[in-house]
Amino acid sequence: MKLPASLIRTPEVTKREKWLGYLLGPAGALLLNAVLATYLNVYYTDVLNLTPLWNGLFLTVFPIVSKVIDAVTNVVMGQVIDRTHTKEGKARPWLLLSAVLVPVTGILLFTVPNGSDAVKAIWVMVSYNLFYSFAYTIFNMSHNLMVPLSTRDGTARGGLSVFNQITTIMMSGILVALVFPMVIMPMIGVDQSKWITLMSILSILALPLTLMEYFFTKERVTEENAQAEQEARLSFGEQLRLLFTDKYMALMYAYFFVYTIGTTLKNLGLVYYCNYVLGTYNDGTTQMLVSVIGGIPMGIGIFAVWPLARKFGKRNVTMAGFILYAIGSLICWMFPASLVVVLAGQFIKNIGGLPCAYVFMALFADCLDHLEWRKGLRVDGTAMSIYNIIAVAMVGIMTGVFNWMLAKAGYIAPFTARSVAEAGQVLAQNGWAAQVTLDSLKPAADGVLTVALAQPHSVNWVISFAFVGLEVFTGIALAIILFFLNVEKDLPREQAEIKARHEGKEQA
Repeated sequence: MKLPASLIRTPEVTKREKWLGYLLGPAGALLLNAVLATYLNVYYTDVLNLTPLWNGLFLTVFPIVSKVIDAVTNVVMGQVIDRTHTKEGKARPWLLLSAVLVPVTGILLFTVPNGSDAVKAIWVMVSYNLFYSFAYTIFNMSHNLMVPLSTRDGTARGGLSVFNQITTIMMSGILVALVFPMVIMPMIGVDQSKWITLMSILSILALPLTLMEYFFTKERVTEENAQAEQEARLSFGEQLRLLFTDKYMALMYAYFFVYTIGTTLKNLGLVYYCNYVLGTYNDGTTQMLVSVIGGIPMGIGIFAVWPLARKFGKRNVTMAGFILYAIGSLICWMFPASLVVVLAGQFIKNIGGLPCAYVFMALFADCLDHLEWRKGLRVDGTAMSIYNIIAVAMVGIMTGVFNWMLAKAGYIAPFTARSVAEAGQVLAQNGWAAQVTLDSLKPAADGVLTVALAQPHSVNWVISFAFVGLEVFTGIALAIILFFLNVEKDLPREQAEIKARHEGKEQA
C-alpha cells in the first residue's frame, strides 16, 4: 500500500516543519497523555472508588501487571519499526495508525459500565492495556524517534528537541495546571458522565493533530542510512548487546530510569498533595499556583536553555541543573504545608529541571550517533523500545507502589451526597471528619455535594514524600550519572566520519 507523502521535501529542517510537525502536531496525543498522567488514577480512586477493591490489591497489582504487558509490546514495536522500510521512513508510517487508535482507546478508558466490582475491574484492565500497551505505544515509539531521525545537524536537532518539548511542557502544562484545577475539576467533581464527555473531546482532538505530525515531519537520517538490511538481520539479543555494551547508551538508560521513578511518583502525588497537604479538595487555586508558579521557569527555558547548552554543553548544563533540582525539592519537603515556601522551592526546582526537559532527546540522539560511529549501524527502534520500556514499566510500578502506600496509610476517598444532612449522616456512621465544614461546601450545578475527608497524618506523609521528598534523592543521583556521560566531547568528529562512510558507500 502506498502511503501519503510527507509535505516536507527539503534536505534542511524548515520553520513549517518545526511549528506544525514538532510543536502543534503532537499536541493532541501528548495533551491526552498529560491529563491521564495526572488524573486517571484520581478517576480510579475517587470516581470509581476502586481503592478498597480486593483489600487495596487491585490498584496495586493491576498497574504493575499491565506495564509488564506494555514492556513486551514496546519490544515488539521496536522490532517492527526497525524492520519497516518505506519511502516515508520506518517510524512515521506508524503515526497514521496511532492517529485512529489513540482516540478510540482513550474514550474506552473512561466508559466503565456501572456494574459489579468484577465488571469494573475487567473493563479497567482491558481498556488500560488497549490504550497504553497498544495504541499509545505505537504513537509514542514513532513520535519519540522523530527527533533522532530528523537530521544529523546538531543545531537543527537541538531546535527540534526544544520545539518538541514546548508542546508537552507549555501547551499541555497550561491546560493541566491552569484550566483543570481552576475550572474543570470543580465542575465535573466525581460525576462519571461528565468525565466521559470531557475525555472523549480530548481523545477525538488527537486525530487531526497526529495526522498533522505525520505530514509535516521527515526522516532524513533513515533516508541516508544504507545499512537497513543488516539491521533487520540482527536478532533482538544482538541489538541489546550493541546498546548495553556502549557506555554512553547504558548511562543514558540509567539516567532515564532514575529520572522516571522520581517524576512518576511526583505526577501521581500532585493532585493529592494539593487537595490534602497544601490546600483543600478541588479548591481551584492551590494546584494552579503550584503548577504555574513552579512552572514559570519552563516558559523562560524556551529562550535560555538551548543557547546555554550550545555554549557549555548539554551534559554540563543538565548536570548543574539537577543540583538546583535537589535543593528546590528539599526546601519543599522541609515545609510541605507552607504555600509560600513550597512555591519558592518549586520555582528553584523547575529552574534546575529546565535542561533535562528541553534537551534530553537531543542528548539521546547524540548517544545513538556515537553508537553508529562505533558499530557502523543504527538500531533506533530497539533503542527507543528500551527507553519506552523504562518509561512504561516505572509508571506501572510506581502507580502500584503509590496506591499501595495510600491504602496502607489509610486513604479515604471523597463521597457525594444530595444534602448537608445526608453528608452528616455518612460522616457520623463511619466516624470520619470532613476536610472543611459541610455548610461551606459548594454544590455542583445539579445540587450534588462532594465531601472530602480529613486524611490521617500517615496519608499526608506518603503524599508529601511522593510529591516533593523522593526527588531530593533522584536529583543528586542524576547529577552523578551525568558526570560520566561525556558523549559530546568527540561527537563532531564522529559525525563527520559517519558522513564520510555514507558518501564512500554511495560512490562505491
